[in-house]
Amino acid sequence: MSTRTLPALPSVQEHPQRWLILGVICLAQLTVLLDNTVLNVAIPSLTEELGAATSDIQWMINAYSLVQSGLLLTAGSAADRYGRKKMLLAGLALFGIGSLAAGLAQSTQQLIAARAGMGVGGALLVTTTLAVAMQIFPPDEQPKAIGVWSAVNALGFATGPLLGGFLLGHFWWGAIFLVNLPVVALGLVAVVALVPESKNPRGDRPDLPGALLSTVGMTSLVYAIISGPEHGWTSGRVLAAAAVAVVALAAFASWESRIPYPMLDLHFFRDRRFTGAVAGAVLITFGMGGALFLLTQHLQFVLGYGALEAGLRTAPLALVVVALNFSGLSARWTARLGVPVSIALGMVLMSGGLVSVATGPRGYGATLAGLVLIGAGAAIANPAMAHAIMSAIPPAKAGVGAGVNGTLAEFGTGLGVAVLGAVLNSRFAALIPVAAASLPAALGAAGSGEEQRQIVAAFSSGLRTSLLVGAVAVLLGGLLAAGLLRRAEKGAGAVRGA
Repeated sequence: MSTRTLPALPSVQEHPQRWLILGVICLAQLTVLLDNTVLNVAIPSLTEELGAATSDIQWMINAYSLVQSGLLLTAGSAADRYGRKKMLLAGLALFGIGSLAAGLAQSTQQLIAARAGMGVGGALLVTTTLAVAMQIFPPDEQPKAIGVWSAVNALGFATGPLLGGFLLGHFWWGAIFLVNLPVVALGLVAVVALVPESKNPRGDRPDLPGALLSTVGMTSLVYAIISGPEHGWTSGRVLAAAAVAVVALAAFASWESRIPYPMLDLHFFRDRRFTGAVAGAVLITFGMGGALFLLTQHLQFVLGYGALEAGLRTAPLALVVVALNFSGLSARWTARLGVPVSIALGMVLMSGGLVSVATGPRGYGATLAGLVLIGAGAAIANPAMAHAIMSAIPPAKAGVGAGVNGTLAEFGTGLGVAVLGAVLNSRFAALIPVAAASLPAALGAAGSGEEQRQIVAAFSSGLRTSLLVGAVAVLLGGLLAAGLLRRAEKGAGAVRGA
């Protein structure tokens, strides 16, 4: 294993227009996040107007996430080497071109290709926005800046379905993509005028084999996770994708440990702050990603709300995150409590929120209380976790750090949806009086009204079980991350004391 050491790096200097710049990069980030959720509400229109089959719809959604998740590490490394401002501009341009192509697509194949192109731009934007924020803010302001960045993530989650519903109510389906164009144009002008250039002063040559192996490995892994629930975890395509992922990622780790200019320095994993934050981030996104997937079904299938109503009723979660982070309250609490305690507290609140939804009386009241708790916990834990990951990595590798943070979020969320969805389906299948793979199919096959009530009760029971599994995952993630980060702080204190 290489024993090279990183050169001394200049300290991060505050930029006089840093808050205005943060607004610009958050606007770019919001555009990407909206596109992650806005397509879901357009599925009926796409099915009717383009004649899209179910498999086409899945690829329209998955082409974007597969490309983006597979390229996050590579995009972050490119930003570090070639310049974060350059990659931010490239990401905006690619995202805009992809949005134009998607809005004007005349067939499902064209739309899928355009979505893949948008995924390339999205990967560049996700990594460079967080990396730029770490470069322009001094250490004492970084937690608040990351809090604002995290709040924008929550805002994108909440407003995507609402914006999509509004546009589809007044325009044709292509408008959900073309609306990105003025935002992209504004972002390009603002980035050119305001964002300073920054890159790794060491100037390591590009790690092309590492980039190829990480892209193939992560894309295959995410594809296996996405395909598992639909095609079966033991199906040929899932096992083949998982095997490719294992081989490619093992080769990536071996390659990165032997070269003098690795894309991802494996020495980072010797830092307990980094490993603690990584472990916690996977488990928190596992629980949260899966639980939010289940919450929409709980609101629609159990409480009986329509799609738009369900979207509106999940908004309190995002509004709490936005309020606590935009006001700076979560950053002040983190500064007062310390990162380990903040992460533990945030994830205990989130776990309690999931338990409230799972075990509370039927009705929106218990769900609302759970959403508020989840939002408060996310407002505290997510920025603290992201800051722990970014601060454990040298400033020159900020792009790679942002890539790691984004990759963990994609991986944990996908795994949470797959595993908690499997728990739901298993529990549901064991309790229903008919043979069916989904709630609508089971209700269609049911005979009497009593059988239909049993089926809804079985689905509700499966949801409760899945939400409780998610709550345990979030709680364990908080305790594990807090414990490792606490030990890292004690170790650092002992070294300073010596």
